[in-house]
Amino acid sequence: MAPKILIVTGDAAESLEVLYPYQRLREEGYEVDIAAPTRKKLQFVVHDFEPGFDTYTEKPGYTWPADLAFSEVDPGQYAALVIPGGRAPEYLRADAELRKIIKSFFDTDRPVAQICHGPLLTAAVDALRGRRVTAYPALEPDMQSAGATFQDAEAVVDGTLVSARAWPDHSMWMREFLTVLRAKAPAVG
Repeated sequence: MAPKILIVTGDAAESLEVLYPYQRLREEGYEVDIAAPTRKKLQFVVHDFEPGFDTYTEKPGYTWPADLAFSEVDPGQYAALVIPGGRAPEYLRADAELRKIIKSFFDTDRPVAQICHGPLLTAAVDALRGRRVTAYPALEPDMQSAGATFQDAEAVVDGTLVSARAWPDHSMWMREFLTVLRAKAPAVG
């Protein structure tokens, strides 16, 4: 049986940041579950850049069903964790069930991939102190407040933690994450 990967997300997650790793990891041979606050159809968004705007814009994106509620997740069943960005991490960091899930991956040194605003979740469990990370560039002060060293790069690897700035960095992010993942929990082929 193939190792399982958990993606944790919610409404207003960035469409590409959920679906690209979901499809790429399945292509690699992993089983992938998406967990959210409840089992429901999630509404993702598209973050893009428009001329004249100082920050990204947000438009409705794809919908996708959550496989599990956070309360149903047994973190021990999963080889790795993926934390997409978008606006979801901002409100999800208050979810006690999700914080327990995330903390368990760091406590057992299993691979974690985070992108964009996803590091708001790992910061909420104090998992970034002393680590090197990247995130959406506007989060640099948040990463520093969490005790991390911020690097503005496509992908930053610190042990089993792999972070990226946003969806334009997907190729490098997944390349680096798969290198870590294959070493820790190779897919059964």
